[in-house]
Amino acid sequence: MHPILEKRQLSPNVTLLRVSAPRIAEIRQPGQFVIVRLGPGAERIPLTIADADQEAGSITLIIQAIGKSTSDLVELEVGQAITDIAGPLGHPTDLPESGHVVCVGGGVGTAVILPIAQELNRRGLSVTSVIGGRSREWVILEDELRACGEVVVCSDDGSYGRPGFVTEALKDLLEAGGIDTVFAVGPVPMMRAVSEMTRPYGVHTVVSLNSIMIDGTGMCGGCRVEVGGETRYACVDGPEFDGHLVDFRLLADRLTTYRTFEQEALAHREACKVGAAR
Repeated sequence: MHPILEKRQLSPNVTLLRVSAPRIAEIRQPGQFVIVRLGPGAERIPLTIADADQEAGSITLIIQAIGKSTSDLVELEVGQAITDIAGPLGHPTDLPESGHVVCVGGGVGTAVILPIAQELNRRGLSVTSVIGGRSREWVILEDELRACGEVVVCSDDGSYGRPGFVTEALKDLLEAGGIDTVFAVGPVPMMRAVSEMTRPYGVHTVVSLNSIMIDGTGMCGGCRVEVGGETRYACVDGPEFDGHLVDFRLLADRLTTYRTFEQEALAHREACKVGAAR
């Protein structure tokens, strides 16, 4: 059992859970994830390890409640527990040894760039984080990223920071020059746009395909992607890949595979909650 040590709301549908998992906290590295199972019979969910505290023996999970299983998870309170957490899984981030690195986070993808920015800063590299959300209330982890370097905040509606998308802010940085590596994590259209934007500049670009993962073992085949013309599995070969080699068209199609099932599961969950309230 893994007790919940802290719960914090980061945005309207994004929740931070700090969970006891001492063995994982001791060895996890940026880019790795865990498989979480709330209880017997529950779905297995891959979640990035957003942070870890070795002394406290805890890991931080940042969860966007968009389906039944994630909604069940974020309803846990401090003192309650998650039955199973397996990990760390996936390949650690291949971090550059020098240069200026830009970390681009869209929405909950900001939680994935946080451990990368923290480790880059610890190693003494120059880090600029570009993060965004629909409006101010959707922007997360700004303070944590400011501890790692410069932060450019964007909001779609212009209510906070720079008006517009993170890709627009990235373009300005690219035109200014001096960028060696870009890490981008967020919605697939955003990662695709970032990868196409950096291509003519010859800037190495890494994207995380964690959003397509399902069971975390490669056995289900649900996270098959094409990278450089070859089939890869996001959970066992990634989750990070060279953005200039990813077939984003195929990736976008793959993301819709379970959409109907997910919508039905969420609808049944809401129906059960209404029935229980009566």
